[in-house]
Amino acid sequence: MQGRVHSVESFGSADGPGVRYIVFLQGCPMRCRFCHNPDTWKAEGGELKSVNELLNEAERYSRYWRKDGGITVSGGEALAQIDFLLELFSEAKKRGINTCLDTSLAPFTREGAWFQKFERLIDVCDLMLCDIKHIDAAAHRDLTGRDNANILDAFRYLDEKGQPIWVRHVLVPGITDADDSLRRTREFIASLSNVQRVEVLPYHTLGVFKWEDLGIPYTLGDVEPPTPEQTDRATKILRGELQI
Repeated sequence: MQGRVHSVESFGSADGPGVRYIVFLQGCPMRCRFCHNPDTWKAEGGELKSVNELLNEAERYSRYWRKDGGITVSGGEALAQIDFLLELFSEAKKRGINTCLDTSLAPFTREGAWFQKFERLIDVCDLMLCDIKHIDAAAHRDLTGRDNANILDAFRYLDEKGQPIWVRHVLVPGITDADDSLRRTREFIASLSNVQRVEVLPYHTLGVFKWEDLGIPYTLGDVEPPTPEQTDRATKILRGELQI
């Protein structure tokens, strides 16, 4: 089986534990206004690669992984290519490689063949990095173009299954940093028993040039990245270290 690969990173240190080989898959159903890789959106883009091609290349760097490292698959949205992802992680586990999935959970459903594949995927996935873009449904639609009901249901399902996750939240001043939203997000996180870590990712503008190259209007041009103090405060709230 072949998958559409946007790019790879040999020595990733921010997408899962340890040093990791990161595979960015092509295709994403979300249209996040802060996305720094809009060139991953189209499903038909990227380079076709087989499971063995990717894993053979990844294993060239395995001496740097030590006990915590391995491979992380991101995107785009990796779950948009669930057949390829399932085969990739299944083969990785056969090779003794630690597997991590970075996902928005946007494709999640508890119905049909897709859900059966997702159930099998959990068995070969050591860790998931899961985004909460916004806790409010209307604000989530405005920010990403999609509802968040199935995404929050995915979090609940992963909790039911005991799947270890890290929760990630992009902090966009004026959009995702309101105290009420952060409080509600914290309450939701606290309702889950499988969360190992909570991370706040500060909004940045490093990918704006890609929007311009693609001719897509960038709607957050007036938004400044959060200060370290703002990021630290949001982190403490979402981790339950600061009550508001």
